[in-house]
Amino acid sequence: MSVTQHAEPTVTAPPTSGLGKETDGRTRRRPLALQLLARPEVGVFLGAVAVFVFFLVAAPPVRDGSSMANILYQSSTIGIMALPVALLMIGGEFDLSAGVAVITSALTASMVAFQLSMNVWVGVLVALVVSMAVGLFNGWMLVRTGLPSFLITLGSFLILQGVNLAVTKLVTGNVATDDISDMDGFGQAKKIFASSFDVGGVQVKITIVWWLVFAALATWVLLRTKYGNWIFAVGGNKESARAVGVPVNFTKISLFMLVGFGAWFVGMHNLFSFNTVQSGEGVGQELIYIAAAVIGGCLLTGGSGSAIGPVFGAFMFGMVQQGIVYAGWNPDWFKAFLGVMLLGATLINLWVSRAATRR
Repeated sequence: MSVTQHAEPTVTAPPTSGLGKETDGRTRRRPLALQLLARPEVGVFLGAVAVFVFFLVAAPPVRDGSSMANILYQSSTIGIMALPVALLMIGGEFDLSAGVAVITSALTASMVAFQLSMNVWVGVLVALVVSMAVGLFNGWMLVRTGLPSFLITLGSFLILQGVNLAVTKLVTGNVATDDISDMDGFGQAKKIFASSFDVGGVQVKITIVWWLVFAALATWVLLRTKYGNWIFAVGGNKESARAVGVPVNFTKISLFMLVGFGAWFVGMHNLFSFNTVQSGEGVGQELIYIAAAVIGGCLLTGGSGSAIGPVFGAFMFGMVQQGIVYAGWNPDWFKAFLGVMLLGATLINLWVSRAATRR
């Protein structure tokens, strides 16, 4: 009589210690805190909250609604330009001519409309063409020569600065343009670029709305479109990106033109806010735009960053700029604060990056 033995399957009881199954370093899931720290905008968000709380305590006028509206307005004028500058930096380049390009745009619109006695919208459209052409020139020179964007846009910065002063004096006989507030189309353009609306008794500038709209649009482009993938790819390694079919030249040129669009928009805001433009302004603003992007988590080496980070970076700038005034401190300290913020944000971003990748 034969006996057939059946092997019972081995059943392993689930661990009861609550530690879960063992994993090696390659499959271990990082804690949620480290996953959040890996986001480039988290560090600047925490910094913005800290600056906000600091000035709430140090400068009581900040707690007033009109003061906060003014802070957001100052932030928006920086933030609108910081967004395309940030996208350009993610793409591996940066633009030193962005500050004076804003003034070039405003001067063009004002002088075309006034000197030719035309509707201001004609000047606005001509200024858009000029601003986009400046961006096209910077991008075309970059891809044609292979020179660093630092050198190309430094040259553009000097050219535009000289042209702004020389042409304005030649055309108007002065260092500023003529007042265009009584010209046809001025009221319509002002509503779009420089109007205000009431919220709970507080006057809010339209640039704040445009700033948030542009930030949402830039975030969608970066995270949900093929073009956003191209931006990260060319910023990370343009040769590898070209090898997989990414149109590197088109992407870089279009990013410079996007900066030109931002310069046009901010230039139109300046023109229709003050009715006239000083030709020597804009110098130094490009560093603030770049610093807002860097504080927002964009790397100077490219390939990393977000559109939300520069929003918080611009808010920190606006908060400090107005907070110093509301606190009654010497405004000469503003640039010193900005330098500290920039170095601090860079160190925090470095620490966050290392902490997020540490096993």
